[in-house]
Order: sequence, then structure tokens, then C-alpha cells
Amino acid sequence: MKRVLLCGGAGYIGSHMAKMLAGHGHAVTVLDNLSTGHRSAVQWGTFIEADLLDVAALDNVFGAARFDAVMHFSAYSLVDESVRQPYRYYENNVGGALNLLQAMQRHGVGRLVFSSTASVYGNPAAALIDEDHAKAPINPYGMSKLIVERMLADAAAAYGLRSVALRYFNAAGASEAAEIGEAHQPETHLIPNVLKAVLGQVPGLKVFGADYPTADGTCVRDYVHVEDLAQAHALALDYMERHDGAHAFNLGSGQGFSVREVIAAVEQVTGRQVPYEMAPRRAGDPAVLVASNERAKRELGWQPKYNDLRSIIESAWRWHSDPKF
Repeated sequence: MKRVLLCGGAGYIGSHMAKMLAGHGHAVTVLDNLSTGHRSAVQWGTFIEADLLDVAALDNVFGAARFDAVMHFSAYSLVDESVRQPYRYYENNVGGALNLLQAMQRHGVGRLVFSSTASVYGNPAAALIDEDHAKAPINPYGMSKLIVERMLADAAAAYGLRSVALRYFNAAGASEAAEIGEAHQPETHLIPNVLKAVLGQVPGLKVFGADYPTADGTCVRDYVHVEDLAQAHALALDYMERHDGAHAFNLGSGQGFSVREVIAAVEQVTGRQVPYEMAPRRAGDPAVLVASNERAKRELGWQPKYNDLRSIIESAWRWHSDPKF
């Protein structure tokens, strides 16, 4: 049994992580400021309401309990917002991570799994992005994550911190039992917004950009199920037991789907037409992001369970049809 602190554990991916860790017999503590997370999503483990920008609160948390590892999901993640408000993103995403790392050092916790992003790569120069691809973020969100990855590498060299950064491509889907799912405010992810449009919960879907250099002119993304992401985090805990240093892995399906293809798949799953309209591109959006996941499969032993877009959408549809929060 491991004692794991989940920072941001009331959010979309963090809550699925809490469920998986508890199911594997680990002791889970969720730390979240509830700025974007949901108290009702914390159904597994102990909950502490606190903010990574509050150094005294962090010392209280680490002083009150011993942890074997920390998982860090606490970050602002809206690309277009980061372009408009870069200081806010650097303060929260970089400053909060630094506070967390320093608190871990003060209290003798030497293992961290970090929620990173495909946005560290910027505009891809290859059809499949592997971990050695150039890192050239085109928005402050991606840059904030890359800075933290650099901090982790420096901490490994200076202090012996063991870490794994997991670069998500597009997280999607909901838990198999549909008790937790994706509920951001505002919601910017494509699949939940398409489902909301089908359900009449939003006036209509906006497709941002039809003039990208792709087959149908819309952005292409790699979608990976949230439970597969959680599984990779669990494997990363074991990986850190065997490997020192700072490591990074892509988490994606290795397949790309355009916005129009996602809309078509949703129509097939739901049997309903998706109302949508075209809109201008959003700032900071690359045309194509598709992962090579070979390193995660080879070194972590990661084997995604959800291997097709339809199954991901079906799980999301079950939750959005009857959301619990």
C-alpha cells in the first residue's frame, strides 16, 4: 500500500485517479482548492481544501501525514485563456508547482507524478510526436508545463527527486460505471461540448477553424480515455521505484481524428444530429497533435484499454446523459 497525495484530485483526471488508487488498496488524500474541481467528485480518500499557492497550508498538510508519493494535477489548462492572461498561468502553474516541490523537499517526500501536456511540443514537425520531438510551446499554458518539467529535471540532479511527467494528448471519456465524468466550467474540450450540443445544453457547437492544413480543414487531435490515463499514473508509481531521475512519457492513442470526424462519431453513437457552426481559429491551437505512445508502452508497460474513438464517446455519452454533478 502506498500513501499518495493527489493535488487537484477533485478535478476530471484527478478524481478518476483517486478511484483507481483506492481500488488498488492505496491510501488516498485529495488536496484541491475547488476553483475548477467538484467536491462531489471526491468519493475516494480523505479531502483537504487547500491551495498550492498557500505555503503554510502545504506545510500543514505534509506535517500532518506521511506520503510516499505525490501526483500533481493542479493547473489552469485553457489554452486561449493562457494567451490572454499569461501572468495568471505562470503564477498558478509554475509558482504552485514550485511551492509543492519545496514543501515535498522540506518534508522528505521524493517522488512525484506530474500532469504535463502535449502542448509542450507546439506545432509538430512529424506525423507522430515522440518524446524527443523539439519542445516549442506556442502558448503560455504549454510553456508553463515545460518550465515545470525543466524544474523536475533540475530537482533530480540537485536533490535526487524521482519524477515522471506524463504528457497527455486529449483526455476524454468517463468512468465505466458513469459515477464520475468530465464537467469543466467553462467547458472547452471538444467531446463534452459536442455531447452538450446534442443534449440541447448549449445553443450550438462552435467549430474553431476550417482552414487548417488537414484533410477536412479542422484540427486533428489524439483522444485518450481518462481511465487509461489513470492507469499510466499508477504504473508511473511503480516505475519510480525502479528508476531514479526525471522521466517523461506521451499518453495518447497514436491515432488522430479531426473535429468533423468527432462530430460524425457522436452522431453515430447518439443517433442524433449535432448542431454546429463554424467560427474563427482560436489563438494558440496547432493544426495536428498525434502521439507516439511507444515509449510508454515499452517502459511503463502501459496498454490502453480504450483503443477506438467510438468506445471513448460511448463512455462519455453514458455520463453526460445522466451527470452526477
